Amino acid sequence: MNNFNRRQALGIMGAAAATPLLGRRAFAASKINVGALRFTSHSASFVAFERGYFADAGLDVEFKFFQAAQPMAVAVAAGDVDYAVTAISGGLISLAEKGAAKVIGGALSEEPGIDGQKILASNDAFNAGLTEPSKLDGKTYAITQAGSSFHYMGAKVAAKEGVSVTFKPLQKVGAIIGAMKSSQVDAWSIVPHIAKPLDKAGAWHIIGSISDYLPNYQVTTVFTSAKNAAEERAKTEAFLAAFSRGADDFNAALVDRTAGDSAADDMVKLVHKYVYTDRTLEKAAPSIINGSMRINKGAAMNMASIQDQLDWFKAEGLVKDTITLETLVDGSYVDSV
Repeated sequence: MNNFNRRQALGIMGAAAATPLLGRRAFAASKINVGALRFTSHSASFVAFERGYFADAGLDVEFKFFQAAQPMAVAVAAGDVDYAVTAISGGLISLAEKGAAKVIGGALSEEPGIDGQKILASNDAFNAGLTEPSKLDGKTYAITQAGSSFHYMGAKVAAKEGVSVTFKPLQKVGAIIGAMKSSQVDAWSIVPHIAKPLDKAGAWHIIGSISDYLPNYQVTTVFTSAKNAAEERAKTEAFLAAFSRGADDFNAALVDRTAGDSAADDMVKLVHKYVYTDRTLEKAAPSIINGSMRINKGAAMNMASIQDQLDWFKAEGLVKDTITLETLVDGSYVDSV
């Protein structure tokens, strides 16, 4: 097993441009760092922490917050973070190929019937006729980086529509939002809690849904270092069990709405401790609710979706074509769907 420091992990990222969950305490309280973004899609971890599920599993959790997925993957590979959630990217796949990271579970998913990620057109592009994805031919499509999940989604939409788009890397979501508002790029795709409010405000226009093109897309996954996956089984199972309890509460409160209005209100208040903290609860609540997509029960993985993503990265030459699904994923921890 290779050991990677932060410099080595960054180098790999740059170059890249099921057993049931046990749910029992296997050891005395173990200190772990959990990587997260301040997005509604990371709520399973927040719920597990706030409701004591991590503590019940014997885990003393400290969150480390990031601005983007790539540095979080680097931190896991370097050992600065123990567990995290992020989208599959060329960088993450390359870290797995080098023996530094492993996908161990599923998190956010696109699901037919549940409002998910939206395809957007800038104002100028919309007014010029970009009113549906079939009219994307010749347009610029914003992505953070080559080999990002944005790149994968945009390519899949373009392929299904039989159109050609030019991908424009802008590095950060904030930069993309600015470029879309000023019509420097024509199109983008993003989670609903970002897409909907700015569509309503007239900053851009929603012209389609990713679920129409990738109906069961495994948007994000739970991952850890390859060392943790191989050598820290009890701790890893405990983390996944607690994370799954958090996901169950979140889904019941805000996705399936089976827990009642009071539970939904309580969940919004809980999530607001971590998401949209610069807004009042009243102003944050609609965005939190709009961002409520399915988090997989039991952290189950959609292996067909992960395989499709891996195949696309290989076909595009973004990762080595010798990488297998087993290189990327340790499927022994959770069920597949």
